[in-house]
Amino acid sequence: MKNKTYNKKKMLVVFVCAVAVILGLVGRLVYLMVFDAEYYQKKAEDLHEREREIKAARGEIVDRNGTVLATNKTVCTISVIHSQITDPEEVIKALSDALSMDEAAVRKKVEKVSSMERIKTNVDKETGDTIRNLELDGVKVDEDFKRYYPYNELASKVLGFTGGDNQGIIGLEVKYEEYLKGKNGTILTTTDARGVELDAVAEDRIEPAAGKTLQISLDYNIQMYAQQMAEKVMEEKQADRVAVMLMNPQNGEILAMVNVPEFNLNEPFTLNTGVDDSALSDEKLQEELNQMWRNGCINDTYEPGSIFKVVTAAASLEEKVVSLTDSFSCPGYRIVEDRKIRCHKVGGHGGETFPQGIQNSCNPVFIDIGLRLGADRFCDYFEQFGLLGMTGVDLPGEASTIMHKKENIGQVELATISFGQSFQVTPMQMAATVSSIVNGGTRITPHFGVKVLDNDGNVAEEFSYDTGKRIVSKETSETMQMLLESVVSEGGGKNAYVEGYHIGGKTATSQTLPRSANKYISSFIGFAPADNPEILGMCVIYNPQGVYYGGTIAAPVIGNIFENIFPYLGIEKE
Repeated sequence: MKNKTYNKKKMLVVFVCAVAVILGLVGRLVYLMVFDAEYYQKKAEDLHEREREIKAARGEIVDRNGTVLATNKTVCTISVIHSQITDPEEVIKALSDALSMDEAAVRKKVEKVSSMERIKTNVDKETGDTIRNLELDGVKVDEDFKRYYPYNELASKVLGFTGGDNQGIIGLEVKYEEYLKGKNGTILTTTDARGVELDAVAEDRIEPAAGKTLQISLDYNIQMYAQQMAEKVMEEKQADRVAVMLMNPQNGEILAMVNVPEFNLNEPFTLNTGVDDSALSDEKLQEELNQMWRNGCINDTYEPGSIFKVVTAAASLEEKVVSLTDSFSCPGYRIVEDRKIRCHKVGGHGGETFPQGIQNSCNPVFIDIGLRLGADRFCDYFEQFGLLGMTGVDLPGEASTIMHKKENIGQVELATISFGQSFQVTPMQMAATVSSIVNGGTRITPHFGVKVLDNDGNVAEEFSYDTGKRIVSKETSETMQMLLESVVSEGGGKNAYVEGYHIGGKTATSQTLPRSANKYISSFIGFAPADNPEILGMCVIYNPQGVYYGGTIAAPVIGNIFENIFPYLGIEKE
C-alpha cells in the first residue's frame, strides 16, 4: 500500500516536472518568436549574406599649380569561393596561367574550405578583365585601387607612399591620411544554405566615398630642376648624399625639398643602392629600407658650421653687444681658457671690421661676440628664435635640436657654439630660422599643406600656420639682409652671385664626428631679393670628395638654381 502511494507521488512529481519543462520550452519559443524575432532574423540573414569590400579611391596629391604628383591606378583582386567552384581543375589551371603563379600555390588556395580565399591582389586591370571574361564558377574579380606616382622618384621622401591596404606609410601620405583615405564601400550578396549565390536576389551595394585632394606648396618644375642639380653635384663630388630646399621665407611655403639619392615611389621596397636584397636578412633589409626612406632635411641633425653665424650675428646685434663699426683682430686663432681654437684661414685675417668678419666667416670674430653675449643670453636667444624646439613642418619624424644644457655651457662651449659647432640641428631648422631672421624678423612655420579640395574641386579646408611671432627687430633684420648680401657680393659666397640680382647668403663647412674620420659637410644658404626676400634656398652636401668648402661647391648649386627659377617666379633683375 505504501509502495503504491509512493509510486503515485513519484509519477506526479515526474508529470509536474515534465509539464514545467514543456511550459518552459513553449515560453522560450514564444519569447524567441515574438520578442527576439528581429535579432534571430538578422542572424539568419547574416548566415546567408556574403560581404565583399569595395576600396575607396585615395585622394590625389597635387602641386601648387595642380600638377598631379600622386594618383591611383585601377587594379583587381582575384578571389575564389570554395562552395561555388564546379570544376576545380579548370579554375586552378586558368588562374595559374593568367596570374603567372605556381600551380601548387593556386591549388592550395582553391581547395581550401573557406567562405572566400584571396588568390592575388594588385593585378593589372587587363589581366583582371581577361579572368572575368572566362566566367569561371566560384571566381570573383573585384576592382581595386593601387597608388601610382607619375614621376617615380620625384620628391619621394616628401610625398611618401602607401602600403598594400592603401594606407599612408611615410611622408605626406601618412601626415594627411585622414583627408586622403576616403571610406570603403561593400557588396552584399545572398547565398543558399550551401553558400552558393542566389541569382534571383539583387546585390546590395554601399558605394565607397573617394578621398579628398591635397594641394601642396611644392612646385613640380622647381622640384625637378633642384633634383637634377643635386644629382649632378652628388655625382661630380662623389658625395654620400645631397639635400636641397627652396622655400618662401615670408610665409614658410616649401617649393622644393630634395634628398638624393631618392627612391622609386612605385617600387618603394626595392633598394636604390643596387644591392641584391635577396642576400640580406629580413632585419637587415628593413634597416636598409628605413635608411633609404629617411628624409635628411628633417630626420637628421648635423653641426651647421658657419651658417649658424647668421644666428650669432642677429642675436649680438639685437642685444647690442656688437655694432657695424666694431674692429677685431684675427691672428688665425683665439685662445679660450686652455683651448686654442683656430680660424679656417691659418695665417689669420688680420684687422677687420664686423661686416668683414662676416664676409670672411672669421671664427675669432664670432668667438669674441659670442663671449660678449654670454651663455645665459645666448640660450635665451636660442629659445626666442625657436631653435630649441621643432619647426612644426608637416612631415612625420622631425628631429629636434641637440644642445648643451645651460649649466654645462662654459667659455669653450660658448666659443664653439658661436661659430656653429658642438651642437646639432636639422637643415630644416636652419632654413626656417634664417628665413625668420631675414624676412623682417618674424618666425615662420615651414609647411607643404595648403588646402584640401573636395571631389568637385571646391575648397573643403584651407590650412593656416603660426606666423608673426617677432624674434628680432625689423632694424636687426634689415641689417642682417645688408650684411649677408655683402657675403655674396664681396665675401665667401661669391659663387652664388647672379648678375642683376641682389642675393644674400652664408657659406659653411663643418666636420662630422669623429673628427679623425676627416669627413665634411658643405653647405650654403641664400635668399633673394636681399632687401625683401621672396625665395630662400639651402644646399647641404654630405661627405664630398676633393675640395669640400661650402663656398666652392654648395654656393654654385643655389646660384645656378636661382638663375633658372628667378624668371619663372617673376623675380626681375634690378
